[in-house]
Amino acid sequence: MPDGMARAEARLRRPRVTDTLTDIRLLSELSDDEVEVVAKSCRWKTYGSGEQIIDQHSDSRDIFFIVDGRVRVVNYSLSGREITFDDLEPGSHFGELAAIDGLPRSASVMALNETRIASLPADQFRNIILQHPTIALKLMKHLAYLVRTSTSRIMELSTLGANNRIHADLLRMARKVTEDDETAIISPIPVHSDVASRVSTTRETVARVMNDLARKGIVERQKNALVVKDLDRLEDMVEDVRGD
Repeated sequence: MPDGMARAEARLRRPRVTDTLTDIRLLSELSDDEVEVVAKSCRWKTYGSGEQIIDQHSDSRDIFFIVDGRVRVVNYSLSGREITFDDLEPGSHFGELAAIDGLPRSASVMALNETRIASLPADQFRNIILQHPTIALKLMKHLAYLVRTSTSRIMELSTLGANNRIHADLLRMARKVTEDDETAIISPIPVHSDVASRVSTTRETVARVMNDLARKGIVERQKNALVVKDLDRLEDMVEDVRGD
């Protein structure tokens, strides 16, 4: 079969992503009809893995909604070193700061896999906020969360050594997925370079710390997951250092 025909058949077999905003958490207070109006005002685009969606310092002002796929929010040092702020899943949004204050972007955003994005012009987004106080309140809570997490990370970078920053990052990942407050299954296994980018260290340091935690029986690497077997002990390791 010619390559062109094979690619066409593959596209037909691939589940179609519906251009809808019904799963966007920020817009969950809107009625179905209101969500449909917003969706018709959006520009829709699919980005390939590794493709840049917005560039730091760019003059774009849209807010972006993740319909399908995952994105990473990053910044770069003067030497070009990548610093990861967050990975965002479907239903999330980004770009709200520039949409609100009209200033240049504070970070870059790239697609981690094939990602479907809806972008809404800033003026229409501000109208939604003014017309729907519940959405404004959700946005305020989200911004408060960003301030709190940023403050925590600044304190960790200022006061903790590289090993302890890795422990703290692992604890954050584990707390998001734990079901019994004793163990956690993190899947897929965290990529060492991604952890290093978040906590400002090297991939080799992350590998060494993970191996040390495995020797102590705190984590166990399985085929497709990293199991944190003793959350209490990991938390004690982080809190003991934070208390110094």
